[in-house]
Amino acid sequence: MKKYAGIIEAFQKRNLAYEQHSSVLVPLIERDGELHVLFEVRSLQMNHQPGEICFPGGKIEKNEAPKEGALRETTEELNIKKDHIHIIGEIQPIITPFHMTIYSYCGILKDIAFEDIAFNPSEVHSLFTVPLRFLLEVTPLIHHVENKMYPKDDFPYHLIQSGRNYHWKTGDYEVYFYEYGDYMIWGITAKILNHFLKILKDY
Repeated sequence: MKKYAGIIEAFQKRNLAYEQHSSVLVPLIERDGELHVLFEVRSLQMNHQPGEICFPGGKIEKNEAPKEGALRETTEELNIKKDHIHIIGEIQPIITPFHMTIYSYCGILKDIAFEDIAFNPSEVHSLFTVPLRFLLEVTPLIHHVENKMYPKDDFPYHLIQSGRNYHWKTGDYEVYFYEYGDYMIWGITAKILNHFLKILKDY
């Protein structure tokens, strides 16, 4: 029993970094005397999701913990030092329908003004902020996407009950939309934002 317990413990502690694990930071910054949530608009030259709204973040690197990944990505994308970031907590991780796990953290950007952030133009097209007060008061638009199972041609139907007549379950995936001026925050970013806002509302 101790042998297997040790194996499981080692597995839990081992590096989480591989292509299906990412981490992001939900950055808070003070503007005009109140807290705002900072968002990025991805560079229009990016191969993946150009021009979409997101939080600072990306793939976790080898031998890197999720929180370290969120910090590193934020410093690289916003061109700020770690000293300007104070992590205040972890938000509920998300497992996407595409089997990607996204670890999320909330952090305060301190001792730096929004106007002084010289972001990395190779990754970021622009920045904007939304008052936290506004986000806590607004009700997001929610739409639903149905997930269906489509076994591949070589699926071994002969190994399961009912064979090709097996009744596969469908899943319901909620997609959130937050509108602010000319910006539409949606998708994974909006889902992370919604989890964060629920924490604040519940407590």
